[in-house]
Amino acid sequence: MGVQGMDIEQLMERLGRSGVTMILKVDDERMAEGGEPWTLVMSGPGLGEQGFIRAESSSLSDCLEQGFSRLRSRPGDWEWLAEFA
Repeated sequence: MGVQGMDIEQLMERLGRSGVTMILKVDDERMAEGGEPWTLVMSGPGLGEQGFIRAESSSLSDCLEQGFSRLRSRPGDWEWLAEFA
């Protein structure tokens, strides 16, 4: 589906119901410097004892892909994330 066709509201609601808090940020200063302006942070009880997930990238789609890939590698039922990737 890719980022363009992603239903962000559905994704966020499903993550929330799974015990995951997700924060997505774009930093204008990093963007101006040619850095990695996109940051994704996930935390919450849905991640288990392994703590939080953090991903940074120069593109939104890569940042989301990194974060979702890390989430899918955690214990739990994360296969449904494939519909958003």
